Amino acid sequence: MAKYSTGGAGSSASDSCELCGAENVDLQTASVAGATLSVCSECAQHDETPSRGSDDGDDGSDRKRQAAQNAARMQDAAQADASHWEDGADYDDDQLPYLVGDYGEVLVEARQDAGLQTAELAEAVGADESDVLAVEQGRATQANVGGSLIGALEAELDVRLVDGE
Repeated sequence: MAKYSTGGAGSSASDSCELCGAENVDLQTASVAGATLSVCSECAQHDETPSRGSDDGDDGSDRKRQAAQNAARMQDAAQADASHWEDGADYDDDQLPYLVGDYGEVLVEARQDAGLQTAELAEAVGADESDVLAVEQGRATQANVGGSLIGALEAELDVRLVDGE
């Protein structure tokens, strides 16, 4: 069990880590959140003690370097994760235009006047019903709806959703 103490425990293999509770591990002293703890090697990564072996008044450059390395790792991971949806998609060709302020309400009213359900309208314009619902609910931007769907809805219902044309 984790103890979370500020006491200075010895570092024998029979003690447990004061951060995670791991037992029968070699411990080392680390400063975590202002407390001096005896921790295992896994928890030692949380040590906030300035660079060991440098008595020249460390200005936090080790922490800055570590932060930069973490940021680079996160950026690399984000680029790797994004690769699966970027292939074959060119969002610049189907940008969402500026829409009138009440475009969702305008679309709902026009759809109802035409006597259509959302599924019927989606089928008529060749789109997913969820995309049509997103436009009706005023969430076109959040749902990444393309400009081609807006154009198709305008043409199908003879309604104006784009602002300034």
